[in-house]
Amino acid sequence: MNGPRITPWQDGDPAPAHLLADIQARRPGGQLIGIDRLLLRSAPLAEGWNGLMRRVRAEFELKLEYLELIMLRVAVLNGASFEWDVHYPVYLQAGGTEAKAKALQQSELDSQFSALERLLIELTDQSTRGVAVEAPVIEALKTSLGERQSVEAVATVAAYNMVSRFLVALDIR
Repeated sequence: MNGPRITPWQDGDPAPAHLLADIQARRPGGQLIGIDRLLLRSAPLAEGWNGLMRRVRAEFELKLEYLELIMLRVAVLNGASFEWDVHYPVYLQAGGTEAKAKALQQSELDSQFSALERLLIELTDQSTRGVAVEAPVIEALKTSLGERQSVEAVATVAAYNMVSRFLVALDIR
């Protein structure tokens, strides 16, 4: 099938004005993207989703480069090309490199990643592939990042697994 499996919300369709404004405020140029238009089919979902994603992206202490690294790895593991396409340029703007982004698409970790980046990738891989994360990975995160940023890293993996699963299930490209 080509295109989303649910009819996207269209300009002019009913939607709470405050919600539409909030979602547009998160997007460059206020332009809604494919996922926004499907979320708007359920205002309660769109409102909660927008609030969560805004906080993950703008209020976490964890560096944006690390957040985006996690998001890209989740996109690869779950086959969410739309997620990759949205986050790849942001990763580069946040300090990631094209070489590292390409390496994220491989199953084996590349030596170009720092110890912390390898740890974040391991967290992402374990949580995405098997849900459970080994205690030594969490302990190493706490040592490297402290408890708040460790929680934020785990939450980013969880949130973007939610995003990718929504995208893939509804065939949003």
